Amino acid sequence: MGPMGPTTPSAPAAANQVNIAGFAFSPSTLTVSKGTTVTWTNKDQAPHTVTGGGLNSPTLGNGATYSFTFKSTGTFNYICTIHPNMHGTVVVK
Repeated sequence: MGPMGPTTPSAPAAANQVNIAGFAFSPSTLTVSKGTTVTWTNKDQAPHTVTGGGLNSPTLGNGATYSFTFKSTGTFNYICTIHPNMHGTVVVK
């Protein structure tokens, strides 16, 4: 779309995506609305998990995804159990 194309004030389509890359969750903190499904995608060659705060992914290999629908509000902290120095947070409003 050029400068005359429609503009939308809403968040970008990838607002409910978390990438796992460089041994980090990106974004490390994600804010979503209740009822939103968030999808994590492992972009690293190393395996990772998304664990904690009700999240319990299987071990994710390169290119694998894990989705979770947040049905209640709150702050959900999670880690990678393989690399516990990796921390992430989802804030549900």
